[in-house]
Amino acid sequence: MLKGKTILLGVTGGIAAYKAAALASALVKQHAQVEVVMTAHATQFIAPLTFEQLTGRRCMVDTFDRNFSHQVEHIALADRTDLVMIAPATANVCAKLAHGLADDMLTTTVLACTCPKLVAPAMNTKMFETPVTQDNLDILRRYGWEVIAPASGRLACGAVGAGKLPEPEDLLQYILHVLALPHDLEGKRVLVTAGPTQEALDPVRYLTNHSTGKMGYALARIAMLRGAEVVLISGPAAIAPPPFVEVVEVTSAQDMFEAVAARQEWADFVFKAAAVADYTPAQYADDKLKKKEGDLSIPLRRTQDILKYLGEHRRPGQVLCGFSMETQNMLENSRSKLEKKKVDMICANNLKVAGAGFGTDTNVMTVITKAGAEELPLMSKEEVAGRILDIAVGLMI
Repeated sequence: MLKGKTILLGVTGGIAAYKAAALASALVKQHAQVEVVMTAHATQFIAPLTFEQLTGRRCMVDTFDRNFSHQVEHIALADRTDLVMIAPATANVCAKLAHGLADDMLTTTVLACTCPKLVAPAMNTKMFETPVTQDNLDILRRYGWEVIAPASGRLACGAVGAGKLPEPEDLLQYILHVLALPHDLEGKRVLVTAGPTQEALDPVRYLTNHSTGKMGYALARIAMLRGAEVVLISGPAAIAPPPFVEVVEVTSAQDMFEAVAARQEWADFVFKAAAVADYTPAQYADDKLKKKEGDLSIPLRRTQDILKYLGEHRRPGQVLCGFSMETQNMLENSRSKLEKKKVDMICANNLKVAGAGFGTDTNVMTVITKAGAEELPLMSKEEVAGRILDIAVGLMI
């Protein structure tokens, strides 16, 4: 997702500098060009050679290094940088950055950068919590820096509290959030439902379906990466929710209906990707359930039709998208649903097609609108999500 992007990774003199090596490696795997600039103190914790081996590029420490070409190196680097990440950032370097001090290669280069900047403070808890450090971080926020909150736990100094550098995978997600995709959905609000629901038959058993939530989670993640504010209403799913997304966990179809109804007016786009159980017990089946001797059947009733509710209560300008999983007559059934539910889009697939349906990392989707149908080839679910969002954005214009 970062192909063609240049990331300046600033590494300062803290014990957490070793984590920066893992972050550099992760960025390279995302096809980014990684330029590492270290402070002199950082080289006491980890060798520049480590970063050079990971990135395939020279690690910079000295502003006056004569092994560069004739251009002013810190200015040339600033000009080609797409994003700055300082991790770990010591209290000393945070203070320098906040007040425009430029006395080494890292601070002079960053001072000349006009791209997005992220800083991940990592230090002793008392140093982090002291008012002067908090004031410096507030100054950085006012100047447009994104300050990544440190993790809490046992620190290298033996203290317990805030001050740990977040894990490299978490830091990578911050970079992806800013840089992975154009923010064409900035200012838009997206509501996604995903996963299965469970309808209790008795204290032990429940009705459900085979949905894993992967398609809905992919939609939520790609919408987030494109700058949208996202709420994900999820039934029980065994996958990690995407970062920077508000997750509302539900269990039953009624839970999901109530969560959707409470947020429906808020959303500019609604994607009902959840595979909601169609039926729920007509009465709670505990030990008092009345049934004939040997009759194991339980009376059922239909659950709330969430998509129909959305169509009947849409607000002006809102784009609604439903999903349809069929085993036969896919186009006919999906077009019928588009009309009956009064929605703008139906994303349909055939469960009998290889690579489509529940539990896969790919999908074969047909997106149906009033203007026609677009057949998408076999793609990853994140690629499918991107195309679905493209079509939805086009319907809003």
